[in-house]
Amino acid sequence: MTPVTRQEVLGLYRKIFRIAKKWQSASGQIEETIKEKEYIKNEAKALFRKNKNVTDPKLITQCIEECEARIEIGLHYNIPYPRPIHLPPMGLAHKQGRTLRHQEKLRKISKPIYLRSHDEVS
Repeated sequence: MTPVTRQEVLGLYRKIFRIAKKWQSASGQIEETIKEKEYIKNEAKALFRKNKNVTDPKLITQCIEECEARIEIGLHYNIPYPRPIHLPPMGLAHKQGRTLRHQEKLRKISKPIYLRSHDEVS
């Protein structure tokens, strides 16, 4: 990891914790605010720990883009949790075969950048 990339990653990590420190839930309830702050911190810790040994520059760039997208979406909608998405349904595919593989490929391609690592950690 280059020094510039390292600084960028550490900057994002600090930014997430600053956001968590100032976070207010949309409902305004103290319990909800505390719960959402903890979620933000735990999610950041888990994802950064999971990706700490990544050395491929393209994968690092992808992780940085995902992080930035999740920050912006969370701040815009005032919801720390990943936004729900509508993926193509699995339809009538059999449990194996070409149709199932094709549908799985479509689901993988249509998954937005801010949800790439969500299913792996949660």
